[in-house]
Amino acid sequence: MMLQFLVGTLVSVINIGIHALVTVVAVTIARSAVPRHTRRPRLHLMSAMIAVAVVLKAAHMLEILTWAVTYHVVQAAADADMLYFAFVNYTTLGYGDITPVREWRLIGPLTAMNGVLLFGWSAAILFEVLLKTLDRLGLTEKPGADLPRT
Repeated sequence: MMLQFLVGTLVSVINIGIHALVTVVAVTIARSAVPRHTRRPRLHLMSAMIAVAVVLKAAHMLEILTWAVTYHVVQAAADADMLYFAFVNYTTLGYGDITPVREWRLIGPLTAMNGVLLFGWSAAILFEVLLKTLDRLGLTEKPGADLPRT
């Protein structure tokens, strides 16, 4: 059981590192993609959001691939498509058509924990990019702007 936790923790840390690096890339893309003054602010907003979402999706694919390679190395499931198995676990889809071997039965929940964490992180990045881009384009209202002055 301890080996499962160690392997799961190691792969999770690798994936967190990948996601941290991609976060920096996504923020850099968002900052450089949106000029301060533009005649088409909504188009720039959409472009920034699409670019960041694509980069984040690529990160998730790489992270799933990392899990699949790990599954293959430790032989987590007998005669299975490890990439499919990793996708099902990472996304918490849980079809149940592939089950891990007894010695690696905790690897699925560890993968799911990692996927949920990183999907939440991605949602936070997308939301922050949206807010910062809206602000940079001047499409946000300042807090209290609609309050009467006293």
